[in-house]
Amino acid sequence: MEIKQTALAGTLESSDIQITLSQGSNGIQIELDSSVEALYGPQIKQVITTTLQAAGIDNTQVKAVDKGALDCVIKARTLAAAQRALGTVDEPNWEVL
Repeated sequence: MEIKQTALAGTLESSDIQITLSQGSNGIQIELDSSVEALYGPQIKQVITTTLQAAGIDNTQVKAVDKGALDCVIKARTLAAAQRALGTVDEPNWEVL
């Protein structure tokens, strides 16, 4: 599926993550800003990538600003941003979760 518009989900509050998706053409490119990137960066990127692939997105630019979010929060924010970017907010794909 192709990104129709730039979309954002999440906040910059503690224990949350802000995910911004925009159009891309070279796979899933993730820019991660996290104070725990050295320890958990690969896991955060893996959760984002897996969630996007399950939603059918193969090409996108991702900007992720992490404030200590758990995997379930990362997944939920990524899915919300994906639905907004694809214009499918009224048609959630619950199987992705």
